[in-house]
Amino acid sequence: MEIWDVYNKEFQLIEGVTLVRGQSIPSGTYHLVCDILVRHKDGSYLVMQRDPRKHHGLMWEATAGGSALRGETPIECAVRELFEETGVVAENIREVGRTTERQSHYVEFLCETDCPKDSIVLQEGETVAYRWVSKDELLAMGSKCLLTERMELFLDELKKSPR
Repeated sequence: MEIWDVYNKEFQLIEGVTLVRGQSIPSGTYHLVCDILVRHKDGSYLVMQRDPRKHHGLMWEATAGGSALRGETPIECAVRELFEETGVVAENIREVGRTTERQSHYVEFLCETDCPKDSIVLQEGETVAYRWVSKDELLAMGSKCLLTERMELFLDELKKSPR
């Protein structure tokens, strides 16, 4: 059973209140989700193909991530989710943005790594394939990628950056 902390609209923890994954989130409360975009030191980006049994199965996405567990800070969640979903140890990770969508507070991270490119470990039930793409390839993926509003924020930042 996955237990989550509960936050108010201002992203403040509501002490003594928890949520259980799968149960509805009460009105006016939020849970924490972290997304992590992975950039290799050579400038390429990691994209992963979703498991066919998941919502949007077999589509490509450019972030690892998921819900924070009770007691986790955003950075702790990001480090854990990144390792669980890719095997990448987050040694150089930084927060790049926050947004709220529906009843979730999203914290966006960028992880830069020099891990061997063939060392990515796929998480059973989450992803079935991966590849490394250039910045231009990522920006051109369009509807092949899960371009949520949150991903659009990442891509807008990428368009501005020289790398």
